[in-house]
Amino acid sequence: MTTSPTVFRVLRDRDAGLYLGAVVVSGFGTSSLWLASGVWVKDMTGSDALAALCMLAMWAPSLAGPALGTLADRVRRRPLLICLNLGLAALLPVLFAVDSPDRLWLLYAVLLVYGAAGTVHDAAESALVTTVVGAGLLGDFNGLRMTVTEGMKLVAPLTGAGLYAAWGGPAVACLDAASFVLAAGMCARLRVREERPVPSGTGWWRQTAEGTRHLWGHPALRPLVLAAGLTMLFTSLAGTAGYAVVERLGHSPAYLGVLYAAQGAGSVAAGLLAGPALRRLGARRLAAAGIALTALAAAARAVVWDPVALASSVAGGLGLPCVLIAALTAVQQRTPGPLLGRATATAQTLMFTPTAVGLAAGAGLVEPAGPGLLLPLCGLALLATAVPLRTRPAAPARSTAGADLT
Repeated sequence: MTTSPTVFRVLRDRDAGLYLGAVVVSGFGTSSLWLASGVWVKDMTGSDALAALCMLAMWAPSLAGPALGTLADRVRRRPLLICLNLGLAALLPVLFAVDSPDRLWLLYAVLLVYGAAGTVHDAAESALVTTVVGAGLLGDFNGLRMTVTEGMKLVAPLTGAGLYAAWGGPAVACLDAASFVLAAGMCARLRVREERPVPSGTGWWRQTAEGTRHLWGHPALRPLVLAAGLTMLFTSLAGTAGYAVVERLGHSPAYLGVLYAAQGAGSVAAGLLAGPALRRLGARRLAAAGIALTALAAAARAVVWDPVALASSVAGGLGLPCVLIAALTAVQQRTPGPLLGRATATAQTLMFTPTAVGLAAGAGLVEPAGPGLLLPLCGLALLATAVPLRTRPAAPARSTAGADLT
């Protein structure tokens, strides 16, 4: 079996391989805890609403992403990542005290801190990678990261559920803590030299605003990030029709797992192909192609035929990551280093917050509209989102090495 060019390009670079390893092991622990925490609360209380609050507690701090991401620009990023990993490893044993419903507040508090630390971690990680990985490898690295992240979704939640079933929630907390210790060790081995950030003399909120202004004022980055956010909005809106699609196909709700697996396979492939595609097409054309493929996949899900449903799931898995990888890589390449933590955190907030809006809107629309109407409309909206990316942006004020954004 031959190694794919993307895997080889990243893993033959020592620091890039170590960095990817740190991302994998910490992400594995996080994915394990994500599922187990909800099951834990459900077992203790029998409440679906309280179980859902676990995910909300982990996700809510991302709304403050621009402000939290500013921390990644005020200190050196490698020591920050090491401290965050070790801090989370020290925090997780608190969950051993959660042994009754009246102590669930401890679980929610830990998850809230966990989510806030994770938002800072993601900003510092996205900023440091531009120092660790050469400009020519950024697209490959981001694509391979997407591949391993999607692959972990097939393994890590099952691992967490198995540990929980055998030894309870504290065992999952131990697994997650161990993953953070291992990630901290990998970060400590990185051979990267960072200059200490120069104090700007401005306040926290003004620094946060600088990152937002850069992102919004850049003629190449703004349309990419907005397109990624709209794509997440309409794909999450279409995703609420999943159970209705399965019902129209004549299957039980469990069949949705088959469609998700097909989508995951497409995402794994997209991650491996994204780096070469980004160099060949440029960020705007890759994003436009990914959105168009996602649009066709959404509309095709309205067809009541199993082969089309499976093919559209694979196509959706292929298309969506291309948009996200193109936007994130462009932000990394077109943002000055001192602004990168704030800018990437802001971009991630703009790209992923619309998911919650789409899910909320879809919950209210899926029954009255039905998949036969909702899915084609989402497909048309996605196609409209891709159109602005087909026009060339105004020349940016600053040029960088790496993939062309046109």
